[in-house]
Amino acid sequence: MAVTIRLTRAGGKKIPFYRVVAADTRSPRDGRFIEQLGVYDPLRDPAEFRVDEQRLQHWLKVGALPSQTVSELLRRQKKAAAPAA
Repeated sequence: MAVTIRLTRAGGKKIPFYRVVAADTRSPRDGRFIEQLGVYDPLRDPAEFRVDEQRLQHWLKVGALPSQTVSELLRRQKKAAAPAA
């Protein structure tokens, strides 16, 4: 089973809210998932992105691939957390 780490949409019309999930690549975007890893709320200022680092590392270690969007969000989070030199 191929696993991907991706966003699944929640929230109402014009009020997006996303969950970061580990899901089978064959399941639909808002369908079944294996585990919820975090949340992404683009409407907050600044946008909120929280993820359980231990579970994320576990899924990456067993071969799960992050989607392009999740990869970009993770990259931004690491860049923001890095101390300014």
